Amino acid sequence: MAKVVVIKFKGNGKPYYFTNGGLALKRGQSVVVETARGLEVGSVVLAEKEVEDGAIVSPLKPVVRVATAQDEEVVKRNEARRPDAIRLCKEKIAAHNLPMKLIDCEFAFDGSKVIFTFTAEGRVDFRELVKDLASTFHIRIELRQVGARDETRILGGIAPCGRECCCAGCMPEPQKVGIKMAKNQGLSLNPGKINGLCGRLMCCLAYEDEYYAGVSKKMPKIGSSAGTPEGKGTVIATDMLKMTARLKIEKEGAVFYRDYPVSELAFKRGGEPEKQDKGASEEKKS
Repeated sequence: MAKVVVIKFKGNGKPYYFTNGGLALKRGQSVVVETARGLEVGSVVLAEKEVEDGAIVSPLKPVVRVATAQDEEVVKRNEARRPDAIRLCKEKIAAHNLPMKLIDCEFAFDGSKVIFTFTAEGRVDFRELVKDLASTFHIRIELRQVGARDETRILGGIAPCGRECCCAGCMPEPQKVGIKMAKNQGLSLNPGKINGLCGRLMCCLAYEDEYYAGVSKKMPKIGSSAGTPEGKGTVIATDMLKMTARLKIEKEGAVFYRDYPVSELAFKRGGEPEKQDKGASEEKKS
């Protein structure tokens, strides 16, 4: 186990581990740290945390210093430059007639470069654009292409549920999401219902997949036959939260529908022989 300081660089950014560098840090403090991109200002999420050695990418770098008023002023100045930089870059993109969409801009804390983030359907030859931007800003230019999920994470927005998009509000790291998760939860496979603002499968499908994946193995399949205390029926719907199933039963010329707890049903589970229910056993004895 190792003691680390947990630091984030953006509101919903991924947390990173550093050593405290011998400093007494507090949660919420702004600090200057050295990263692969140079010096950056981040916020302390946890002043001290013990993590497994396997979760650490060695060597851990120390916190350089607690951010000063001058450091904070640099951050504010860089942030104030963003709107004009975005406007100018969009004008240059239009002038070069490039098939790309600019979504963000960030100035390095030390002023050594400016990073423009964009999306595009394919590869873009932006060499002339970089030269044009370099002559405008007089610092190193970096263009970074991201996908649709990253675009939504950066820009944010309101998801179909009415809340802020998970990727922008409460998900520091992207989740792997697959169509099987929607099937496990019994959701409609209509893209309009299971896709997020990015046009990809909603990240929140991964939240409860472990539960639904386990429960779905204990539920009867829709359209299958199952035994009930009132006799055989056909499963027409299931509720994996209440652990119940709705069956259509035909008995003595009448058709009726009824909900049953799964524990009262007899049906095949994973190819195993059908479990005999109590009601059917009593009928045989009588």
